[in-house]
Amino acid sequence: MRQLLAIASMAAMIAVPFSVQAQAQSPFAKPEDAVKYRQSAFSILGTHTGRVGAVVKGDKPYDKAAVEADVAVMETMSKLPWSAFPAGSDLPNSKAKPEIWKEQDKFKAAAEKMQGEVSKLSTAAKSGDLNAIKTAFGAVGQSCKACHDNYRNK
Repeated sequence: MRQLLAIASMAAMIAVPFSVQAQAQSPFAKPEDAVKYRQSAFSILGTHTGRVGAVVKGDKPYDKAAVEADVAVMETMSKLPWSAFPAGSDLPNSKAKPEIWKEQDKFKAAAEKMQGEVSKLSTAAKSGDLNAIKTAFGAVGQSCKACHDNYRNK
């Protein structure tokens, strides 16, 4: 019995790194799941970006708490979609360009740049300085546009 338990324990220890490695490759069961996940994350990110954008443009009155809350969601969402671009998820219902998979380092750098700009926007939102928010928001918009221009089909 002890021998069987020892063998089972050893097998479990050996299997864990392999299952973790498989998950690191893609946490999605099907490519369609990855597309749906990243589209959902980008949709939520876009909604909250639009809310802040309305304030920045003057279409909506500035409310520090609301902007801070929207930017907090943006900051969280800016980190989520990137794991959802595994090989094979370049499906017809996706707007992702093939360059994503050909230029992984550049794509990753663009994602990190956007996350950094959103982090700066978060700092500005917490400060309550509307001019700082406008400046930081503009940089977020530029980083989003650069990525869309290079890696997203219209």
